[in-house]
Amino acid sequence: MLKKFCLSWVFSFVLLGVSFSGYSAGLTVSQIVDKANKVAYYAGQDGMADVHMVITDSQGRKREREFTILRKDVQDGGEQKFYVYFYKPEDVRDMVYMVWKHLGRDDDRWLYLPALDLVRRIAASDKRSSFVGSHFVYEDVSGRGIDEDTHELVSQDDKYYKIKNVPKSKKYVEFAYYYIWIRKDNFMPVKAEYYDSQGKKYRVIEALKVENIQGYPTITEMKASDLNTGGNTVITYNKIQYDINLDDNIFTERFLRKPPLKWIKRK
Repeated sequence: MLKKFCLSWVFSFVLLGVSFSGYSAGLTVSQIVDKANKVAYYAGQDGMADVHMVITDSQGRKREREFTILRKDVQDGGEQKFYVYFYKPEDVRDMVYMVWKHLGRDDDRWLYLPALDLVRRIAASDKRSSFVGSHFVYEDVSGRGIDEDTHELVSQDDKYYKIKNVPKSKKYVEFAYYYIWIRKDNFMPVKAEYYDSQGKKYRVIEALKVENIQGYPTITEMKASDLNTGGNTVITYNKIQYDINLDDNIFTERFLRKPPLKWIKRK
């Protein structure tokens, strides 16, 4: 069974084909990663958050984006659906990004462009492309499949597990491997470092703040940095709610052009 492992319940970082070389307090690397997957990505049966994104380029110039994210689990620990509606700036207002996360095959992704009244499918080959001009990529939103990488527990201390992840296929990926740090106290993954084929670190994603929301550890602020260009993007999550009983019909092509006002209308 294919699962997903992402850095947070929206941008988080899994478990077939896992390397069993690491053990800790009776846990295999498989069990550590599985726990982290559930903590980071499956808090509640569904959820929503208002998001503020600040994109800073290498010259210090800033752009901002504001959007709402809706998430619904199709099955516990398995398939999920996401709906991302943009408010600001004006040139992206009413734009919608939707994901159907699948098991054992590529996710389905759609992008609605209101200026053109166009629904565009996002191909698997584009999953490592920039997400709306930020330093996050589409795959950061939809999650990376567990069996796409092999995983090894390379080290640990009193606070963190450090997991090395190597892609089984180089297709569609620009990195040679990446590391993830997972907190021992709550199994929340809080940092990822990406390395190229020369062993050079070029990208970092890190949690800046983790809070307890409705009993679930939740990343409320995170940062993606491009070490080659010097730019970065910071995301802040506000008004986070879990178990809100979202209707499955929201996550359909019909609502790309007609957003569900009950959930995305700001007061």
